[in-house]
Amino acid sequence: MGNCCDRAASFFGPQKNTNVRVGLPAVCFVWQIAMVVLFGVFIRYDEESDTHWVEFRRENNITSDIENDFYFRYPSFQDVHVMIFVGFGFLMTFLKRYSYGGVGFNFLIAAFGLQWALLMQGWFHSLNPETGKITIGVESLINADFCCAGSLIAFGALLGKVSPVQTLVVALFGVTLFAVEEYIILDLLHCRDAGGSMVIHCFGGYYGLAISWVLYRPNLHLSKRFHGAVYHSDLFAMIGTLYLWMYWPSFNSAITDHGDGQHRTAINTYLALASSVLTTVAISSMSKKGGKLDMVHIQNATLAGGVAMGTAAEFMIQPYGALIVGFCVGIISTFGYLFVTPFLEKYLKLQDTCGVHNLHAVPGMLGGFIGAITAAAATEAVYGAEGLRNTFDFEGEFENRTPGTQGGFQAAGTCVSIWKTTALLRFILRFPIWADPGDDNCFDDEVYWELPEDEEIVPPVLEYNNHMIHKHQEISESNFSVDQS
Repeated sequence: MGNCCDRAASFFGPQKNTNVRVGLPAVCFVWQIAMVVLFGVFIRYDEESDTHWVEFRRENNITSDIENDFYFRYPSFQDVHVMIFVGFGFLMTFLKRYSYGGVGFNFLIAAFGLQWALLMQGWFHSLNPETGKITIGVESLINADFCCAGSLIAFGALLGKVSPVQTLVVALFGVTLFAVEEYIILDLLHCRDAGGSMVIHCFGGYYGLAISWVLYRPNLHLSKRFHGAVYHSDLFAMIGTLYLWMYWPSFNSAITDHGDGQHRTAINTYLALASSVLTTVAISSMSKKGGKLDMVHIQNATLAGGVAMGTAAEFMIQPYGALIVGFCVGIISTFGYLFVTPFLEKYLKLQDTCGVHNLHAVPGMLGGFIGAITAAAATEAVYGAEGLRNTFDFEGEFENRTPGTQGGFQAAGTCVSIWKTTALLRFILRFPIWADPGDDNCFDDEVYWELPEDEEIVPPVLEYNNHMIHKHQEISESNFSVDQS
């Protein structure tokens, strides 16, 4: 398949025209009209958002409107929504000339993805076989945002190298694959993954890396003049980091069980995040001459504790266990930016713009296995008989499942989240019709955005920060080097 695709691309020649005046509007209009039609056919309000709520309340002996799930879930939904649109968006503004693209295309992917996610997740999880309808409520909105997060993580690996039309294609397939693997992991294997270490982060990270491998650019060095940060772009990216860091306890606990499950998840995530900050700072300082900190590490690896706690946060891992997880993944993630990302690009042809391998893929995978170990070690003495059943949902066809068996299925779920298929995407995304940028003008907003009139071509700049290229040479006394590109 790969050779056929390469021959097809060679036949049509390299894509030089980045004009998306026809392609982008066509895709946006057609796909949005398709969403309107599909929503009209399938989507309806659930019993808690329908006008029949009054009757539902009476029939189920609900005494107050406060018991409507909206009042319990909506605060968490707001926090998750901020993470998706502000946190992820601003985290991608570190490139000196790609802030519009980072925030704007993040906005585009999420706006389309949440609509497609409501349909895909509805078909897998809440389709009524009698009426043929999908009912949605506030928890559906949270899950749709989770689904979008997988595609936004993948976008981080491709940042600056794809056209807006390609980002929509990535989102279309990403949401679809997410719904499939989510159904396998959560429904068929009956894994617990409230914060999405496996389902969201591991999936999104490896999905993005797989596409980056498919779209490898051997001449990406031609855009080196734009591939780095300046002072203000790193500051904007740090805004995204802080939003994500603050709201991550809500992200991990948003769809957990009412009561102790949500409470415990927020505490464990909170502690893991705090711990990962200190170890990230420590390793970053140790790695630089003079002990200076690298903003790449502070923007990213400080969040790894939240990623790694996504699965086990709901379990009785204990507060000190959460600190240990944050301690370890902060170190692992920072080392990833120092050594693994340069290795992946040089030897495996993986050009990972944002380093999603180090923030999402590996911490997500580790989080899945941490959850498996924690589940397998669960005992009735620690959880209580009822607590054990409630935490792992040992009911119905799974009522006879033991903690040891559950741990095995959790590990299997992690393996499922790593597995990807890119054969179809390899053929589609490498077909020369997407108006993607040339190797010499990646990471540049001018290709797809109207810039302010006083915007000037980037002159030689003081460059100290690069998410892709490992700095082998010793940094000078001022810690800056002039880019002569």
